Amino acid sequence: MNEAAPAPVPLTPVIGGQRLPSVIWLVPVIAAAVGLWLVVHTWLEQGPTIRIRFASAEGIEAGKTKIRYKEVEIGNVNAIAISPDRKSVVVTAQLSKDASDLLTRDSKFFVVRPRISGGTVSGLSTLLSGAYIAIEPGSTGEASKDFIGLEVPLVVTGGAPGREFVLHAQELGSLDYGTPVFYRRVNVGQVTRYSIQPDGQGIEIGVFIDAPYDRFVTTNTHFWHASGVDISIDANGLRVSTESVASIVEGGIAFQDLPDLPPAQEPAPAASSFMLYADRAQALRLPDRHRQPFSMYFPESLRGLSIGAPVDFRGIVIGEVKSLGVEYGKGFSRIRFPVEVDVYPDRLWSRSRDGGPAGPDSEAQSRTIIDQLVAHGMRGQLRAASLLTGQLYIALDFFPDAVAASVDWSRTPPIVPTLAGGLGEIQDTVGRIAKKIDRIPVERLSEELSQALMSLDAMLKGSQALIGQVDSRVAPQATRTLAEAEKTLKEANAVLTERAPIEKNVQEALKQVAQSARALELLADYLERHPESLIRGKPEDPR
Repeated sequence: MNEAAPAPVPLTPVIGGQRLPSVIWLVPVIAAAVGLWLVVHTWLEQGPTIRIRFASAEGIEAGKTKIRYKEVEIGNVNAIAISPDRKSVVVTAQLSKDASDLLTRDSKFFVVRPRISGGTVSGLSTLLSGAYIAIEPGSTGEASKDFIGLEVPLVVTGGAPGREFVLHAQELGSLDYGTPVFYRRVNVGQVTRYSIQPDGQGIEIGVFIDAPYDRFVTTNTHFWHASGVDISIDANGLRVSTESVASIVEGGIAFQDLPDLPPAQEPAPAASSFMLYADRAQALRLPDRHRQPFSMYFPESLRGLSIGAPVDFRGIVIGEVKSLGVEYGKGFSRIRFPVEVDVYPDRLWSRSRDGGPAGPDSEAQSRTIIDQLVAHGMRGQLRAASLLTGQLYIALDFFPDAVAASVDWSRTPPIVPTLAGGLGEIQDTVGRIAKKIDRIPVERLSEELSQALMSLDAMLKGSQALIGQVDSRVAPQATRTLAEAEKTLKEANAVLTERAPIEKNVQEALKQVAQSARALELLADYLERHPESLIRGKPEDPR
């Protein structure tokens, strides 16, 4: 028999118990907490956001371009936008928190990319990594987040040992950023900046001299353009001088103390201003403390005489031409061309070797000296500095035969007497000779010369005919005459030989003449001893 299944036992609920939540819900809670912590940490560690304005965004890319300080990455470029005025671009960058103290109002930003300037190459590392933005911290201490980027990168960054100086020049020449600066042909610095002066009258150039060479820049230092090659010809021959190969191509600046002045003890302070001279000769020339202007009137053309031409006194340059002018009016019978010059007496007095004072003590003494020189024949004269270029200079020299003249001190500036130049006299002489040659009747002389040549030709032909007649008629007779003369000489030779009769007769005659001379000698001796015999006669023989 089948047994009946047992009845199910009913479940009894437990009253008063509480069920715990599932463990799976902890995962999103932890993730949210971690995310919130990361957000808070990022916000706390996040640095400032800055905006930099550049003329263009060349080489800059959002999300890729880095911001570096001393080659350490301190930020990234987040966005690039065009400025509202459409004249530039605004680069937005996020910097790290530890870079906040670098952001002052005078901080400088610039893009570093490959650049060749002044004979140097920079930014080569960016060929592979790409351009980046570099920062040069300021020193004002005033924080800022808006900056204007530099279009030209800084050549010398802060902290580099050395000092910067300011040069003033009339023109920039071949100088550029990074152009080298030389001291005794050693590269000791470079050009860091240049700009036109606010008044537009020149160029302001910044140069940085590396330590320890910056101590050689003193108050006596002069700077000059060292670009290209200096060629000079003197008694020692041809000399070629240059600072370096780079200065020939890119240009350069050199400096040195004046050799004739005592050396300065202290270096010049940073940011000191100096004049940039055109060349070494001008830079190392002693400064002219005294200037005395004069005027000169020359009778010949001034073509070839230019402003800056030297005034030479017996080989010593004591001045230069300042201006060339024209004078005309009712008081002048003709147009005159005044030449104003500046004379620097110190250049002459400094070469005095008589142990006296360096120069006259007063203006009156200076006038007295000049009047004495003019009274002894000193005059101004134009002379050719080069026959190839035609350039002229003014020479002060003595001409003892010059007409008496004096300096006109009543005019301002005083007028110094002059003489016509030697070249002008040569030109006048050549002109007079050319006029005389032009008056010669060349055509008539050529006709007369042609007739004379025809007459000479006829005479030569007649002479040739006469010579032919002489050869045919006179030559045989001359031959016979020479033969007879030769025969006569032979006969005379035969008569004059030693064995000839005439030779014996001549010898006997010579012996008789010798005996007669001996008798006369005895007679003269007797008469000298007995002169009374001429009156009394010869005394008788006592025997």
